Amino acid sequence: MVFAADHGIAQHGVSAYPQDVTRQMLTNFLEGGAAINVFCKQNKIALSVVDAGVNYDFPSNTKLISAKIDKGTHSFLSGSAMSKMQMELCFTKGSEIVETIAKQGSNCIGFGEMGIGNTATASVLMSVICNFSIEDCVGRGTGVDDEKLQFKIDILRKSIENYHGEKDLESYLAYFGGFEILQMAGGMLEAYQQNMIFLVDGFICSVAFLVAFKKNPAIINNAIFSHQSAEKAHKKLLDFLGVSAVLQLDLRLGEGTGCALVFPIIESAVAFLNEMASFESAGVSENRS
Repeated sequence: MVFAADHGIAQHGVSAYPQDVTRQMLTNFLEGGAAINVFCKQNKIALSVVDAGVNYDFPSNTKLISAKIDKGTHSFLSGSAMSKMQMELCFTKGSEIVETIAKQGSNCIGFGEMGIGNTATASVLMSVICNFSIEDCVGRGTGVDDEKLQFKIDILRKSIENYHGEKDLESYLAYFGGFEILQMAGGMLEAYQQNMIFLVDGFICSVAFLVAFKKNPAIINNAIFSHQSAEKAHKKLLDFLGVSAVLQLDLRLGEGTGCALVFPIIESAVAFLNEMASFESAGVSENRS
């Protein structure tokens, strides 16, 4: 599942790419030309794309799962990204999407994302939820240079300084959240309720997991962290959660590509557990040292 949405904070120039790239990439997903399409086709994985809040009206006959909350969030530099009602609707829609997938017979789901500006949103959420400095939570995202990275840090620090709301999870999520991040969090909570294994992609998806984990820590039992990305804050977040990623490839792709790459390894682990003979059944002598 690739959840996509736009972010108001992107209008301040925190990304190397313009906001319209979100819409362009969704079109690419639907036409089969993106990295995630290649990996899903190679590994026989069904791919679904969710419009959680892209700043564009897609044609009604487009093969998208429409869960649009709004045409992108507001900028949290000077106000709340979304209303409390929109925040709650994200969790509901994410949950409903995963419930539908489970009813179709799937017991394993991967979460990926697309959204220009969403590393900025994820960095702020990580900072306020984990009580880390924003400097420790900000990376290069789509690949910004040193000057732009410092600019990004300054904008996000100012956004946090401008926040004067309640210091609880729900308030943070409404003020700083992203539609796709919160829908993924709702989907992860539902995947746990459906007893599905779920694969978490990179930094942004791990922040979605952090949000869900704060609501129900038991979900960690069903989660597999696909890869540790090139985003510097990802390792810090994985360490905070006390987990390790399966792959360490310095990926900076997003889209759920880490999930698609790690899936054959998960299948191999299942086959190993189910089909490999034990030493006893194979008549192999035990180590008596």
